[in-house]
Amino acid sequence: MKRLILISLVSFLAFAQTQEASAQIFSTKLKITVLNDLGNVVEDARVTIYRNEADYIKETNAVQRYQLTDRKGRVTFKNLETRSYYVIVRKGDMDNSDGGEIISELSKGKVNKANVVISDGV
Repeated sequence: MKRLILISLVSFLAFAQTQEASAQIFSTKLKITVLNDLGNVVEDARVTIYRNEADYIKETNAVQRYQLTDRKGRVTFKNLETRSYYVIVRKGDMDNSDGGEIISELSKGKVNKANVVISDGV
């Protein structure tokens, strides 16, 4: 009987560790690709995300530190809550103020993807 209890306890602990590791591996992520108005990827664009419209308007309390896009125009924010986010993307005189400021609610434990188009507003 003691052996059965010990085996059950060890099995439960192994299962709990697997669940915790799985939760870490499958964190909620947001991968943003930045494009210009011609559809070309934009390298070194500054991408910042915010939890709510007030923070977005004031550009305060970013969810995480801003990221610069890589040579493929991408950034990935990790360990996010499953919610909508406001995004500001800028490079030089280009930004996304003509639309694409809100990312819809993220799916938990997945890599959520969004494209953001930036232009010079002319």
